[in-house]
Amino acid sequence: MSLKKQKGFTLIELLVVIVILIALSVIIFVALNPLKRTRDARDRRRALDIENILTAVHQDIIDSKGHLPNGLSTSMPETQIGTSTGSCEISSGGCAATPSACVNLSTSLEEYLKSIPEDPNYGSANRTGYTIEVNKYNIVTVRACYVENLTSLSQSR
Repeated sequence: MSLKKQKGFTLIELLVVIVILIALSVIIFVALNPLKRTRDARDRRRALDIENILTAVHQDIIDSKGHLPNGLSTSMPETQIGTSTGSCEISSGGCAATPSACVNLSTSLEEYLKSIPEDPNYGSANRTGYTIEVNKYNIVTVRACYVENLTSLSQSR
């Protein structure tokens, strides 16, 4: 009586390998958390956009010997940046922009910015999703309205 050795895998062995691979892929997916990483990347982009807008405004103030860019004024309430002449009201994400029109900084800052930054999710040239405010001490504050993983995102100078 001779027994032949068969080559190959049994069904049980294949199922065990498949289950192990699925478990590893689930663990890796959960550990990487791609949704959180995507939200964090958009928030980092918003922070960079705020910095770029604020730097451009201050560079314009320096170049114009202390005058605010066209469209901005002392004690200016929080206003959304954009080209829309219609409603630019925002009441979310820590922003309270209620003026009827956006403040258009594209002409004033064109020397410093190729284009005015727009929120990665909700922005457009008409309504960028960023607001700007000038207080009575001429401190300029730029804010991102649609922050995802942070409670708020603003910067002042």
